[in-house]
Amino acid sequence: GLAARGILALTALPLLLAASLVQAERLELGRFSSGELDGWKQQEFAGLTRYRLVRDGESRVLEATSEGTASAWYLKRKIDLRRTPILNWSWQKVQSVEVGDEAQRAGDDFVARLYVVKDGGVLFWRTIAINYVWSNHFSKGDAWNNPFAGSNARMLSLRDAGDPSDEWFAESRDVQQDFLRLHGEQVDSIDGIAIMTDTD
Repeated sequence: GLAARGILALTALPLLLAASLVQAERLELGRFSSGELDGWKQQEFAGLTRYRLVRDGESRVLEATSEGTASAWYLKRKIDLRRTPILNWSWQKVQSVEVGDEAQRAGDDFVARLYVVKDGGVLFWRTIAINYVWSNHFSKGDAWNNPFAGSNARMLSLRDAGDPSDEWFAESRDVQQDFLRLHGEQVDSIDGIAIMTDTD
């Protein structure tokens, strides 16, 4: 893709899975606002995106800065979607990524993407994923196949170029329903989650 600079800020406490808004069960995956990074690791694809905890007013947030790089910040953990199917998080675009067609390999760059992954194990071709993305090319609600993984990784635009910078947006997705809609499969658990800002 184009060498560019993309910056994402992600709040910590809202990055969680929950049963519903009325039930008490919550599984906190990213307690970044508490300064906790336990279990999170970095996976490099094309240079290292810089992930760090920074202050945003009274809160601490995870900031991702990419300058011609692509690496993911990931948590490997089995999560029962029958108990906690709703994924909640907040994110903010600080600086846009200037890209081409995000459905093509050369333009597959995003200021923000959040992956949920169902691991196929030894049947690696059975691994499927959803990428919730902040698109600069597609509109909100658009879905397409990942240009590298094909239909095994479905892209879903939740935010687009029309959403302003420096404003926090809260998201809430029923991951189980999204797998059924985008992959046509009933998925009762996922095996990990990842955050990525990439501009390679």
